[in-house]
Amino acid sequence: MGTTFDETAIDNAVADLVVGEKTWAHTPLRRRRELLDDIHTRTGRFSHEWVRAARTIKGLDPDSPLVGEEWMSGPMTLLQATAALSATLSALEQGHSPLDGVALAEAPGERVAVPILPLDLYDRLLLSGFHGEVWLRPGVDADTARNRAGLAQLDPTATGGVGAVLGAGNITSIPPLDVLYELYAHNRVVALKLNPITDPLFTVYEMVFAPLLELGVLRILTGGAEAGGYLVHHPDIGHVHMTGSMRTHDAIVWGPDGKAEGRPLLDKPITSELGGVSPTIVVPGEWDDADLRFQAEHVATQRLHNGGYNCVATQAVVVSSAWPQKDRFLAELRDALERAPQRRAYYPGSDDRVAAALDSYPEADRLGPDHGRVLVENLPSTETPLLRTEYFSPVLGVVELPHTGGEFLQHAVDFANDEVIGTLGVNVIAHPSTIKRLGIAFDRAIERLRYGAIAVNAWTALAFLAPRASWGAYPGHTLDDVQSGIGVVHNAFLLDDVERTVVRGPFRPSPRSLLRGEMALSPKPPWFVTNATAAATGRKLTEFYATANPARLPGLFLSAFRG
Repeated sequence: MGTTFDETAIDNAVADLVVGEKTWAHTPLRRRRELLDDIHTRTGRFSHEWVRAARTIKGLDPDSPLVGEEWMSGPMTLLQATAALSATLSALEQGHSPLDGVALAEAPGERVAVPILPLDLYDRLLLSGFHGEVWLRPGVDADTARNRAGLAQLDPTATGGVGAVLGAGNITSIPPLDVLYELYAHNRVVALKLNPITDPLFTVYEMVFAPLLELGVLRILTGGAEAGGYLVHHPDIGHVHMTGSMRTHDAIVWGPDGKAEGRPLLDKPITSELGGVSPTIVVPGEWDDADLRFQAEHVATQRLHNGGYNCVATQAVVVSSAWPQKDRFLAELRDALERAPQRRAYYPGSDDRVAAALDSYPEADRLGPDHGRVLVENLPSTETPLLRTEYFSPVLGVVELPHTGGEFLQHAVDFANDEVIGTLGVNVIAHPSTIKRLGIAFDRAIERLRYGAIAVNAWTALAFLAPRASWGAYPGHTLDDVQSGIGVVHNAFLLDDVERTVVRGPFRPSPRSLLRGEMALSPKPPWFVTNATAAATGRKLTEFYATANPARLPGLFLSAFRG
């Protein structure tokens, strides 16, 4: 037939899952929870193998601090997710709502806010000064939120068929997290097709997910686009979930001509997480030199973490042209981009996307040890490629808008909502005194942002790491205008009616935070690309979340504060 993949292997895997769906329907909540606990144990056991494979994929030196990214966005993230999902299953098993004992709050616009961070003593210790909430859609009251929490696990016998998951190639915890969400939020057994980039993790995933493989509710497949196409069109696949780009989504859903004709090629439901052009709004204020330097490193991290290959990597920095400290901040940002550690451009097509950006902006600065980072200043505020194309590479633009204070923030929100493609994540950086002075105007600005994740003095990637946060586009997208996708994942409370997650962090790291009146003990976050001890801290965090042994905390804190 001229195919370059094994159709029989896919057919057999799907046939196994058709049988496995019946097994899953008869698997009680207690056993489902035990499976999560087993996966948690195995994730800790095989975490070193996981990170070794990820390091190989990304060409990282074993001694590089950047290896910390692989600990934190790989096994550590899955460990937190399995523990949080297990707690949800435990509550349901006892006949309770996962939200029983959780003090729900009010968010602007008559919304219910579900606190997701901090929830326990360890959150308060390890992420001191960070906070997070999931905002539900307007009109959903607290009783409804409690009654609906649990999603498909409220009736575990009502299974949802066989789903296909097309795994991401950039962050190694994404495919495992998507598998768990399909199984537990939707009661769908899963055929996971790995992105070829992550094929070196195949054996690790098999070892971690052995309990689900043995039960027959998961099959892991490899292959390229042709294999993925065959899988999603298989007659026994009832639903597709993918992580990738808008272009890949449209190719799968519409094919070469279907969109123009209004005739989708894929005639089954699909959910997706597709990234976009994430903005960071820098609200003008009176910052000292250390603030300027720290927040410049913060923005550089938002762009350069994982080499720039993140669906929520900042691509547009929005500053006030009237801010007296604008030039000093941009000088610090240029310096942070220049000094950040060198790394290989491992993601396919990265060099071509950088070249495309340089073709559009020939006057852009080329920064970094290999001049592979692109900074475009004085970017037009509308109708320009950088705002409409997710470059998925180390390309960063700066947009200047007029005004100061609340007027600037109002224009910046309109810009983020109307001029930037995608709705996955937006960051807002503002001095605490500026937030206090703006008062309700600041709260209103956060409410008006149409994004699935909003971070105030933090990076939206924290919402990815926090297991009970929802992760996905702002609701309302359609197949023919999909932007950052349809649906959410993670969401370990298994909340219904999710609108967005809002996370907040300290403006300054400790000890400066304490000296300036912020009650936050967190030092420079270990995910900063400039954190010197990120690898050791990431490993120690992973080992702690694997065991929850408080004896590990002193060494962890020492490593974190040395960073």
